[in-house]
Amino acid sequence: MVPVIALVGRPNVGKSTLFNRLTKSRDAIVADVAGLTRDRQYGEARWQGKPYILVDTGGITGEESGIDMEMAGQSLQAIEEADAVLFLVDSQAGRTGGDELIAEHLRKRNKHTYLIANKIDGSDPDSILGEFSALGLGAPIGIAASHGRNINPMLEQVMGEHGIAALMAERAVEGEDTQGRRIVEAIGTKIAVIGRPNVGKSTLVNRMLGEDRVIVFDQAGTTRDSIYIPYERHEKPYTLIDTAGVRRRGKVFEAVEKFSVVKTLQAIQDANVVIFVVDARDGIVDQDLHLLGFALEAGRALVIAVNKWDGMDEREKDYVKIELKRRLFFADFADLHFISALHGSGVGLLYKSVDKAFASAMTKVPTNRMTQILEDAVSEHQPPMVNGRRIKMRYAHLGGSNPPIIIVHGNQLEKVPGSYTRYLENTFRKVLKLSGTPIRVEYKSGENPYEDRKNTLTDRQVNKKRRLMSHHKTAEKKRRDKR
Repeated sequence: MVPVIALVGRPNVGKSTLFNRLTKSRDAIVADVAGLTRDRQYGEARWQGKPYILVDTGGITGEESGIDMEMAGQSLQAIEEADAVLFLVDSQAGRTGGDELIAEHLRKRNKHTYLIANKIDGSDPDSILGEFSALGLGAPIGIAASHGRNINPMLEQVMGEHGIAALMAERAVEGEDTQGRRIVEAIGTKIAVIGRPNVGKSTLVNRMLGEDRVIVFDQAGTTRDSIYIPYERHEKPYTLIDTAGVRRRGKVFEAVEKFSVVKTLQAIQDANVVIFVVDARDGIVDQDLHLLGFALEAGRALVIAVNKWDGMDEREKDYVKIELKRRLFFADFADLHFISALHGSGVGLLYKSVDKAFASAMTKVPTNRMTQILEDAVSEHQPPMVNGRRIKMRYAHLGGSNPPIIIVHGNQLEKVPGSYTRYLENTFRKVLKLSGTPIRVEYKSGENPYEDRKNTLTDRQVNKKRRLMSHHKTAEKKRRDKR
């Protein structure tokens, strides 16, 4: 059993900084802005070879309203599913009413809690002890997460034989299970949900999960980080990645949003399949095409979901279909679904397309089969002539997956026109029945072993060359005289 540890506390006490420190990553966005983290963020960490799951949460103040209320709900849910809680407080700000409310909740839930006093640089240990002991959660453990100070002593106390290790051993004897094993094992197909802000990505993620796992709010830019959510469906593992909406560059002003865009682009690179969400009422705009182009450039398998399809009349639907066909012609290999993430219509069908696209992206084909397809394609439509010589394609093999990379060997392949490359891509896609994934065709010309070696002629060869040139000039002169 792998323990699950939740980081909770008020906004801007250093939870995400500690999360990145313990997971040895930069998965959580960190900036000097209160309320930056909004959804639960999971990460895997290790201490002395022992794995554990860390959950970063948004801040709780006790005075939430609007979107802050949703953030607090995510934090409380993380507390419920955790085996233990690291309750972070700000030693420089001192004890606050928000700290007391969180401590009261933890005591009521009878959670295995460790009080962590962050930002201890320049603080008096005795004053910290006196300040926070009144919370009733034991003596605080002082650390400085940003500088890594006292992190190992903290882990020794939290993860050691008198800490969580003893708790997990006790639960194992009692036959209890934890959330941790499921979180670690359920990796499977990684699905990134991408799109512009406020097109319904988080609503779709919650609908696919069957729970309110990420915050949904009627405000563009609600999601700031890329949230990885492992789970299982019909005993098949998946990892959903909810991403921040990407706006046009000229509309991005806040530094936090710039980090969010970077996280989204990284999530696309990390995914196996991308679900590209489009707002049916807005149609395809230029920013959609830029984001979709990045996903295709990364070679990710693709499924297109046209959201907010409900409530539109037939005339509007017909117009949207025509526009989608016209503007997405370059991605016609991807399955197109018309869905309503809010009501769930059409969402279940996305899994069939995701599985099919992932299988196509990871396809394995032997070299003799690839070569046969290439020979059939060349015999049906020959490559063009270059400088009086026909481009020769000898054999092909599969050079990679996700996306499938087809490597063609032959002569003069650096001069193959783009139109013929597209012909080969379409031929391989049709014959191999690949759906939902881009295909890349790369060429590898045979090297001439004598290319850099100058041929030195013997005296006899030089004299023969002179006689031939003299004979050629004489014949050329006679032809001119006859004219």
